[in-house]
Amino acid sequence: MNILDQIAEYLYLKKKDPNAPRTQWMKYMHGINRISILLFLFALVVIFIKLVILKKH
Repeated sequence: MNILDQIAEYLYLKKKDPNAPRTQWMKYMHGINRISILLFLFALVVIFIKLVILKKH
């Protein structure tokens, strides 16, 4: 599976593969990956705000 496809599935941008195995541990792993991607995107927004918006002063 392509990495961009997997990220799109984590962020609910793409429908999940119906043939993929569904175990409890896979659900935990995907949940943790989803949280880490969202935190990374949040950190990028904070860095952008600090560098661009707050540098004007």
